[in-house]
Amino acid sequence: MPFYKFKPNDLFYNRVKVNPKQTFLFYLNTVRVLNNLVNESGSHAAYVPNMLSSGYVSLYELNVDRSTNQLIHPFVVKTSDRTSFKTVTTSSFNADYEFGATISSIYPLSASVSKLLLNAVPVTWDPLVDGGYRNRIQALKNTLNFHSKLSPAYQYSSSAGNKQIQRLGLLSIPSILYGSSIKKGSIDLKFYVSGTLVGQLQDSRRNGELIQVGPPGSNYSGSIAGVALYNEGFLVLTGSWDLAAAGTPYGSTATPFTENYGGVTVPDSPRWAYFAQNISGTIVALSSSFEMSYEGLDYVPTITMLAHAPRGELNHSNNPTYPEYNLNRIFFSSGSTGYGEPTNTAIKNIVSSSFIAPTASFEKETYISQIGVYDEDKKLIAVAKLATPVKKTQERDYTFKLKLDI
Repeated sequence: MPFYKFKPNDLFYNRVKVNPKQTFLFYLNTVRVLNNLVNESGSHAAYVPNMLSSGYVSLYELNVDRSTNQLIHPFVVKTSDRTSFKTVTTSSFNADYEFGATISSIYPLSASVSKLLLNAVPVTWDPLVDGGYRNRIQALKNTLNFHSKLSPAYQYSSSAGNKQIQRLGLLSIPSILYGSSIKKGSIDLKFYVSGTLVGQLQDSRRNGELIQVGPPGSNYSGSIAGVALYNEGFLVLTGSWDLAAAGTPYGSTATPFTENYGGVTVPDSPRWAYFAQNISGTIVALSSSFEMSYEGLDYVPTITMLAHAPRGELNHSNNPTYPEYNLNRIFFSSGSTGYGEPTNTAIKNIVSSSFIAPTASFEKETYISQIGVYDEDKKLIAVAKLATPVKKTQERDYTFKLKLDI
């Protein structure tokens, strides 16, 4: 099999811009659906991808439909180089494992959207004691203020509200679900109560403002209910108005939802701060469901390769059908002392003729059906297969354009 080395002008490096769309449906507390997928029962696992529900994405898609006692897992051996997993603390590494011991982790690794509700802080509170309650939103303070040039709604503290103390919902989206960033203008949030749409948010201005655009005539239509951090994957929902005109009860009981500090209570009504809160179990809203969709923004590195089939080359094959078949001819002989093949085996003439009886003049012809791509150590890394084999004659030369994501 001949090898041809790619020349500098045969390789082109580029990247492809993609916008994968993701759609989430949240309902019945912890049940989540991603891109309209359903929970498919497996032969060895309750759910084929071996995750909690179809609302999760599996990293590397390992342990697909495997029973519990057959799950593969990553492991390292404790040696003097002190290599371990990030989930193993230094103290545990030193005290719990002897040198030569195996340290194991688990697969599959999965990711999904998570939601955190931060209730309004009482008028009197101690930041030294209660500050940890809002550490996640505090960690985004500089980022929010940095984006305030796009909209005043980003400001951590302003006349519109103080995110340090106001009630808000923080929706976290892992980067594996959007790529480099969330595409501006693609966010769409819908809030349903008993199957009726009571609120819809969109970043229609493409500046991060989540504006209530529906349903027509709804409470506070046109108001800003939060902001989106496109690069970081966070949606900060500050809208706390009642989405139902008649104050529709929100929750499984008539008891108002109680805040975590000072016994302060808030009306148990549907609000944007409560969007998708049922996935965390903080609010049991059996009658509510939520839909979120957006498009990601990612770049896929690609390499374009030009594989040449030169004229006068690649016209011989080791395929058993290449020689002319003859029952009386032995193609090879082998024994305890050696192996040999005949030197006068004729090549089958497959050249088509314009006439029925006579055969055309013999020419060496082959058919190219696939192309192998090898690394510098001549290890096969990719195979390109042609939909229809291409006839290669001695007078013809071809250039095949191959594209590979890297």
